[in-house]
Amino acid sequence: MRQGKSKIIKLFVPIASLLLTFFAWQTLLKPGYFSMHDDMQAFRVLEMDKCFRDGQIPCRWVPDAGYGYGYPLFNYYPPFPYYLAEVIHLLGFSILDSVKITFVMGFLVAALTMFLLGEVLWGIWGGFLSSLFYTYAPYHSLDIYARGAMNEFWSLAWFPGIFWAIYQYAKSRQKKYLLYFSLFYALLLLTHNVMVMIFTPVAFVWLLLCLYLNKRIGKIFQFIGPSILAFGLAAFFSLPVIFEKKLVHVETMLMGYFNYLAHFVSLKQLFWDRSWGWGASVYGTDEKISFQIGILHWGLSFLVALLTGFFLRRSKKKIWEVFFIFVVGLGSAFFTHSRSTFFWKVLKPLEYLQFPWRFLTLTIFSFSLLIGGLVYILNRWLKKQPVVLLIVSLLVASVIYLNIGYFKPEVWYDRLTDEQKFSDSVEWREQVTSGIFDYLPKSASYPPGEPAPKMAWFSEGGGEVDDYRQGTNWLKFKLAINSDRAKVRLPVYYFPNWTVYVDGRISATDTNNFLGLPTFEVAKGSYAVEARLLNTPIRTFGNWLSLVSWVIFCLLIIMKKPNSRP
Repeated sequence: MRQGKSKIIKLFVPIASLLLTFFAWQTLLKPGYFSMHDDMQAFRVLEMDKCFRDGQIPCRWVPDAGYGYGYPLFNYYPPFPYYLAEVIHLLGFSILDSVKITFVMGFLVAALTMFLLGEVLWGIWGGFLSSLFYTYAPYHSLDIYARGAMNEFWSLAWFPGIFWAIYQYAKSRQKKYLLYFSLFYALLLLTHNVMVMIFTPVAFVWLLLCLYLNKRIGKIFQFIGPSILAFGLAAFFSLPVIFEKKLVHVETMLMGYFNYLAHFVSLKQLFWDRSWGWGASVYGTDEKISFQIGILHWGLSFLVALLTGFFLRRSKKKIWEVFFIFVVGLGSAFFTHSRSTFFWKVLKPLEYLQFPWRFLTLTIFSFSLLIGGLVYILNRWLKKQPVVLLIVSLLVASVIYLNIGYFKPEVWYDRLTDEQKFSDSVEWREQVTSGIFDYLPKSASYPPGEPAPKMAWFSEGGGEVDDYRQGTNWLKFKLAINSDRAKVRLPVYYFPNWTVYVDGRISATDTNNFLGLPTFEVAKGSYAVEARLLNTPIRTFGNWLSLVSWVIFCLLIIMKKPNSRP
């Protein structure tokens, strides 16, 4: 009887934690769309959809960005959320609805992975508490309803999954957790570049700690293979990011508004200020946007750390786990404050984070996880399950009540459709020119001031361009040259390896013009011209490495034995 009751609880509690996330995303169920800082999410899904329908998989070059000259967006910008949104769109949902559903799924996956992690550390009700505090952390709302930061939002779903896989393997040595680690880490690689940078060192120390506490430090080498597999799964994206960064402009990502020195936050903003807004992050502290950790989040985390010293003195393992999680939360909060400037200057790669308050991702992850430890402590102190459950219920109700007002956008556009979103000339111009200098191919010195022409044209000589067709990463047309010689210019930025074929033969091209557009020369006559973006060796290698890695991963999933140990 007791065993049956236990099974019901194990099934009910995670479902309840998912259901209670409803108040965080209920707004997204309404028809229409909402305002956000990075209002490019729907546009990116539109471009991903064009890639899919054109057979450009993996998608790298998007045709409408760069003011219509095209852009190597998904060669550098992590694509996972947009692949997911595209799958949803292919199921029949509009692009705008696909974006909203993708946001909802991010909430659910993050709640589930945090529940799994909290459960193994603190027990089932501890996982329940951690999961809901994670969901209702103010920064979680900020990422969606103010910033529209799809990728950073989804990275929060993978942090707990990686920690959980590491902890479970260190505890049980079951190989399946190495596969889970590979999957979650690969998904993080495909979701957010800078989150990989700041989370990887934390995950590595967590790995060392878990192995040490379980007296298996020698097993650290068991993670070499899964780490390589994780990188292989993401190689189609990660390899070009690493080796082809020199092909595009990235310097503007560190200049002016995007310099980290302009975006530190104050202690008041972190710990006390509960005011909320949807404005931009600006220099100083007079901002119309909130960077609070959450009073309950940091308050209860400090309480757990304090109570651990009193009630868990004999549990060395739990003391170390609590200490590490607390230090990560507090340390990451420190990196959002100007007192950490020295470390930002020494650790130069941090400048690519742009906004120090992005460290709040680690803070809310750590503190939300730590709060579940309160259940662990209360169970050993009070030893009265009904009282513990009452406290858990009150805390969940409190965090929802205090923070639910944050989980809504500033403006909601009723009944906005895909057609309206992508047809208005002013709004469309903003979408195709947004962030135009980020990842601009080095062949172009500056971004264009006017939209790209609708077809190829003559920079010298004359003739006719006929039967012009253009896809996502290719274009075709026919030429009739009536001058002795002519130079033809294509309406695409040059980016390796845009290749021009004239009557089936590769034609020499030059990019010696203001925008770095491919230009080729032909003599008088008629020609069939095709231009196509071919893969570089590193892209080809990355594609094949990912394909092989996914095959290996699937085979390992099929072949694994649940309780097998290395």
